[in-house]
Amino acid sequence: MAKVVMTCGKLCSGKSTYARRLAKELDAVILSVDEITLAVFRNEAGDMLDEYVRRIQEYLYGKSLEIAAAGTDVVLDWGFWTSSEREYARSFYRQHGVECELHYLDITDELWKQRIAERNESVRAGDVSAYYVDKGLEEKFAGIFQPPDESEIDKRILIR
Repeated sequence: MAKVVMTCGKLCSGKSTYARRLAKELDAVILSVDEITLAVFRNEAGDMLDEYVRRIQEYLYGKSLEIAAAGTDVVLDWGFWTSSEREYARSFYRQHGVECELHYLDITDELWKQRIAERNESVRAGDVSAYYVDKGLEEKFAGIFQPPDESEIDKRILIR
């Protein structure tokens, strides 16, 4: 049976780039929350964004089972920022008999700040395939993110 790979890392750590590379290597399907929210809402979801993200994740969990059952690997391109999110995912896939792995993109704080600035420049230039990360959003995600314990990590990707 196919497996599911969860990409874990801070906002702007390179998860989507990594997911695309990994999908090519595995001949896998990427399921991305950001891709859906940006396609449907652009940067206009406002205060409802967290609720939309929750609903989309719920939908994508089910879709990932369908894809894996068809024999194709799946790469989940969203952050898995908290230990409870990661435990939920592992439990979900375990209950459905699907192998899953956590790939952690470990980025330095200096490079993280640089990547945020680069993304924001891209968004200002008209790229609507990414979110603008203002100070409030940066602080929100910095406060939410819980680096995974070594026991949670199946593969660590050092971003330096």
